[in-house]
Amino acid sequence: MKRVLMLIMALAATNMNAQSLVSPSGNIVLNFSLDASGKPFYSVDYKGNNVVEKSYLGIDLKDGSSLSSGFTMESEVRSVIDEKWKPVLGEVAEITHRGNEWLVSLVQPTSQRILNIRFRAYDDGVAFRYEFPRQKNLNYFIVKSENSTFRMTADHKSFWIPGDFDSQEYAYNETRLSKIDVEKVDMNNGIGFKGPMTKTRVQSPIMMKSDSGLYIAVFEAAVLNYPVMHLALDPKTLTFTSALVPNALGDMAYLQAPCNTPWRTIMVSDDARDILASKMILNLNEPSKITDTEWIKPMKYVGIWWEMHVGKATWDYAGSQNAQNTGELKPTGKHGATTENTKKYVDFAAKHGFDGVLIEGWNTGWEDWFGNWKEEVFDFVTPYPDFDVEEVTRYAASKNIKLIMHHETSGSVTNYERRLDRAFSFMKKYGYDAVKTGYVGRIIPRGEWHDGQWMVNHYHHVVERAAEQKIMVNSHESSRPTGVHRTWPNYIAAEAARGNEFNAWSVGNPPMHETILPFTRLLGGPMDYTPGIFEIKMSAYDPGKKEQVHTTLAKQLALYVTMYSPLQMAADLPENYEKHPDAFQFIKDVAADWSDTKILEAEPGDFITIARKAKGKESWFVGSITDENMRKTTISLNFLTPGKKYVATLYEDAPDAHWQHNPKAYKIKTVTVTSKSSLPLKLAAGGGCAISIIPAK
Repeated sequence: MKRVLMLIMALAATNMNAQSLVSPSGNIVLNFSLDASGKPFYSVDYKGNNVVEKSYLGIDLKDGSSLSSGFTMESEVRSVIDEKWKPVLGEVAEITHRGNEWLVSLVQPTSQRILNIRFRAYDDGVAFRYEFPRQKNLNYFIVKSENSTFRMTADHKSFWIPGDFDSQEYAYNETRLSKIDVEKVDMNNGIGFKGPMTKTRVQSPIMMKSDSGLYIAVFEAAVLNYPVMHLALDPKTLTFTSALVPNALGDMAYLQAPCNTPWRTIMVSDDARDILASKMILNLNEPSKITDTEWIKPMKYVGIWWEMHVGKATWDYAGSQNAQNTGELKPTGKHGATTENTKKYVDFAAKHGFDGVLIEGWNTGWEDWFGNWKEEVFDFVTPYPDFDVEEVTRYAASKNIKLIMHHETSGSVTNYERRLDRAFSFMKKYGYDAVKTGYVGRIIPRGEWHDGQWMVNHYHHVVERAAEQKIMVNSHESSRPTGVHRTWPNYIAAEAARGNEFNAWSVGNPPMHETILPFTRLLGGPMDYTPGIFEIKMSAYDPGKKEQVHTTLAKQLALYVTMYSPLQMAADLPENYEKHPDAFQFIKDVAADWSDTKILEAEPGDFITIARKAKGKESWFVGSITDENMRKTTISLNFLTPGKKYVATLYEDAPDAHWQHNPKAYKIKTVTVTSKSSLPLKLAAGGGCAISIIPAK
């Protein structure tokens, strides 16, 4: 990283006057000072307007001492950051990292302890973290609470989910800050296991919009060896306070100096598109620790997965969900992960140019995998009798298809860690280069939460061990990513939010859901959302079912562009794609790795339109989605190369399409376009439009 040292100043051991850190553009100003009692506080301005009012900082320790007051300022260091770097996989080919940094060193005269606070100001927001240097009076210590606060200036519109320690799989609520109330959330939402919640604690990132048109997102970056930060709101003062997820003993974090906390981040802009385009979270993470990254590849895949969710097949061999039948298991014919069925998916993937096949339910243990808090549940190496690993491996290799391993832990993490090396060795033996991990249910060690320090360390331990074996990881039910895939690019994707599967067996995801996720969960990294559902109403599988995906078919295509991920699943059953080969063509054509991205339109909770350029090609793909409201818009194609002609294929909602009443109605048209062209779009309620733009021959 290129840094230019601007100033080093030693200060007297007295309180300093307020000082500021300014972003490169001058639009964002972070002010910092100590009050009369030596409490550190900051505020943030954007284009001369206050965005975050006076907000206090600090850490309290379990030994009863506090690093929240009684400070004097000892020194400061200012520097400029100016670099460019290339992500292994991403939305753009090159990322600019440009900002100003300010390291403030605070001393507590009574304890002779040192607390450093590092601030950064970028053109898209500010960040800060606490740093504990090596020092005589602070070695091993336990964090009791982190007292970072974020005081908002007004009662903004907000998009939030409950601060559940165990799950992020909630639909978003849209309310004013003062109306945040977890107790009013409908909990009949299909989430199998819920952790502790309080009335006004929400998860980060939280997305807000002021009445004056400012977009503000509070989040964190580089969460390592530290618990996830939720946000506890005081609705009277509109102040968020960092709420760390505790361990089984109620402690927040066990640390040893020298160390630092994750970054606390505040994105701000008067243009919603800037939030989606921001690379601040990535820039706050360390560069890749993997030197040879040639083996890390984007993937489009199909899998034995959706048929279990719609009730066509089962994960377990006997379909009994009763482990007492072990040793006498009698197949029902509904087991999904059989040798024969896997070959069908391999054939389909090979025929249509996909990279891989995910196989869920291949291994023993699914008879009593959920809800029993059982430690010895899966061994990750023993297949069911109807799944021939060697034959499936041979067959997939003959078709040039990669198989994706599935490691569901059911929350028994101690069991997984004991068996992890054997599981990865098994994968390498049979040529599996990618794994989908899962953490459904209550965590073992008992008393730990999904978002606690112990589990954060586990998720990253898996990624690091996988990197040693050149294995890519797609984690489900993990803590949400915070840009760590820059450091470990084999962490190719995660779920960590309410995915498409909830539409199959619950109240589902409202039409606005996918217009919010890029402003929240996806700020931290790619999501394995599993789009591409063509058979939208579950009554197709069971006439008695009323569940459905809250979407049109065209919107499912558009999600491949608006929901960034280098790991994209064509999630529906092969037979459903074969009914609509013309629409399926877009899924076959769309890229999964990009050299450029243009955010054309964006409004959280309402609509998103994004154009992306396929890496190494001249082809562009556009996705446009809306919420429950029909929308008309016109997009300019000025991002195309001037002087070139392209063939644009539009996959649109039909005039009578509607997410609820007529979701599968679509039309396809082809037009010749240039950089001077514009395209009018009409999105149905809950609908979308997908466009492929290919150079004309």
